[in-house]
Amino acid sequence: MEGERVKQEDMAAERSAFLAIVGRPNVGKSSLLNRMIGEKIAIVSKKPQTTRTRIMGVLTQGADQLVFLDTPGLVKPKNSLGDYMAKSVASAVAGVDACLLVTEAGAKISPADRDLARRFAELKLPAVLTINKIDLLKDKTPLMGQIGEFAQLYDFAAVVPVSAQAGDGMDELLDELKKLAQPGGHLFPPDTLTDQPERVIAAEVVREKVLRLLDQEVPHGVAAVTESMKDRGGLLELQVTLYCERPNHKGILIGKGGAMLKKIGSMAREDLEAFFGCKVNLQLWVKVKEDWRQRPETLQSLGFSLKDLEL
Repeated sequence: MEGERVKQEDMAAERSAFLAIVGRPNVGKSSLLNRMIGEKIAIVSKKPQTTRTRIMGVLTQGADQLVFLDTPGLVKPKNSLGDYMAKSVASAVAGVDACLLVTEAGAKISPADRDLARRFAELKLPAVLTINKIDLLKDKTPLMGQIGEFAQLYDFAAVVPVSAQAGDGMDELLDELKKLAQPGGHLFPPDTLTDQPERVIAAEVVREKVLRLLDQEVPHGVAAVTESMKDRGGLLELQVTLYCERPNHKGILIGKGGAMLKKIGSMAREDLEAFFGCKVNLQLWVKVKEDWRQRPETLQSLGFSLKDLEL
């Protein structure tokens, strides 16, 4: 009885909050998540719409546990994949305790920002505004005007300028987010970092290298799937297939004499060995699935849930 009472008291002292990280593409949402968690669980590139699905990250510090949902950048959908991404954002916002709206230092309010603010108001959601990339703004005086414009858009619980890249303002941001946590115990064990299966993380690391090395439309027409993952006692064997939409895209991915695919594999292997803490034997394959972004049934075969498309 005494032990049970102590356990209940401990749970009552613990606080937690589900927080959706939202905003338009390329404002640094995934970089912000990685910085707060302290591990790279979401891929990052300079290209917009890098994130395609909701990625959960968990930060536990003492009595506080913050559960983050990193969402795709909110834009007008152009295909079935875009529909999936937009509905993924809507679903995330509807199911959390609060939101973290991320914008870029010096940027004007976008239609996506206005749509999200209306959603916050409808759901009566607390929200924190994070102005990212302040390290890139040489003259900081426009920040006050930007903060004033956003203050007219929504009554934010707090406004915190940060640099996810440099780490500036992160302690202040976490302090504000912890104020949104509610008592009632933690939702996950304290050592939990993410809900992403290791197979998914491996595939996403490979896709990140495609995004970094290739330009224009080819990277956005590429999906990565881990076909096989085997632990050989200190050696992790991975087979990852890259799916592209056009036969000529396959040639670009492979490169002359296989040079591009080797470069993708070499860069991905370095990150994977750091993440898994062991040697990695990575084998990459390239296949064509024409117009896969336009076809809901193909999206399902590549791991995107049709259930989310029907929200």
